[in-house]
Amino acid sequence: MLNQKDILSTIEMIEQQHLDIRTVTMGISLLSCCDEDIDKACQKVYDKICRSAQVLVAKAQEIEVEFGIPIVNKRISVTPIALVAAACGDADYSRFAHALDKAAKTCGVDFIGGYSALVQKGMSDADRRLITSIPKALSETDLVCSSINVGSSKTGINMDAVELMGQIIKQTAEATADREGIGCAKLVVFCNAVEDNPFMAGAFHGVGEPEKVINVGVSGPGVVHHVLKDMKGRPFDEVAETIKKTAFRVTRVGQLVAQEASRRLDTPFGIVDLSLAPTPAVGDSVARILEEMGLETCGTHGTTAALALLNDAVKKGGIMASSSVGGLSGAFIPVSEDEGMIAAANCGTLTIDKLEAMTCVCSVGLDMIAVPGDTSAETISAIIADEAAIGMINTKTTAVRVIPAPGKKVGDHIELGGLLGTAPIMPVHPESSADFIHRGGRIPAPIHSLKN
Repeated sequence: MLNQKDILSTIEMIEQQHLDIRTVTMGISLLSCCDEDIDKACQKVYDKICRSAQVLVAKAQEIEVEFGIPIVNKRISVTPIALVAAACGDADYSRFAHALDKAAKTCGVDFIGGYSALVQKGMSDADRRLITSIPKALSETDLVCSSINVGSSKTGINMDAVELMGQIIKQTAEATADREGIGCAKLVVFCNAVEDNPFMAGAFHGVGEPEKVINVGVSGPGVVHHVLKDMKGRPFDEVAETIKKTAFRVTRVGQLVAQEASRRLDTPFGIVDLSLAPTPAVGDSVARILEEMGLETCGTHGTTAALALLNDAVKKGGIMASSSVGGLSGAFIPVSEDEGMIAAANCGTLTIDKLEAMTCVCSVGLDMIAVPGDTSAETISAIIADEAAIGMINTKTTAVRVIPAPGKKVGDHIELGGLLGTAPIMPVHPESSADFIHRGGRIPAPIHSLKN
């Protein structure tokens, strides 16, 4: 039972330490919308989304007011569109993106995810058509997010898809060059993608999910940073215990919102994602948590160890606070969305190589990183391959969301706005990876995939 101290502490977390519910995401199955006629299929998609999520925003706003808990984003995720569109044959799949965008605007949500394909072992004709339509789809829509899964610990890495995605990312940046390449901020390449992720740009409604579901993503870097200020000089086991207790309290708030949203929307509760999701606001940074542990600047030696402690403690504390934990759960390190990461990248301490090492122990991967506009497609593919290898070998989700900013060079910045923040242009290695990428084929799954 909550006592007065717990209640007052939670109010302080919300009002002074940036605690919020980062997203309430409704997942919707679109498998029933398949049709050989693309016009009919797109209409079915629009109708079903609107029918399912027409009161999502209104109900979330009610919860915000009644409970005093900010809900930053209201979102929708749908079945990977490559599966839905396959029945349409040789058609312009970007029309599905327009249907998704129109439905999202009708429902009033912030983003809609699921313009996606799962190609970890190979690409169907529908998968390839969807992937090649991504630059057009993301340049002509406002709210649509796209994700492609190119590898898994069970299947290995589809290097043909990896090579193609390097090209697609370049094309998407060029198609949105008038907006700082923002299309790439809505496109993520996964290894071991999960079916119940509520966070964009990687959210999609997995085929193993129910007809519709409510997933909630919590946040709270500012809360963790605040409690660690009283832990200066204390040993790491005490630091971990403090983070665990804090993560428990943060996750309980998420569980409360998830259950209430599920009840009011008459939709099954799916999961609470425990991830610490930063924002560009001062005081809401994962990097500043790591620095509070004793690092002068995020990215210096010791950063990976500090992040490993943080990620593990968050999961241990949160797992006891919710009836169902899922999604990605841990700590995100999106450079442009984290004030401390931006500062560390600007001073040169935080590099892509160091971020890659950090992704071995955190929730996802190389996220919201801007690189020079003349970075080659092969170099981007090689970055994806490296990150996918980390995910495949370590049986964890990894991802790449990189922006080759048109016309920009190292030292410049791009302004993406809102939660997407400001991205400093970070250097990449100039040496070519082209011959490696052009080999194609599939990197086999590791031996530990043979578990049956």
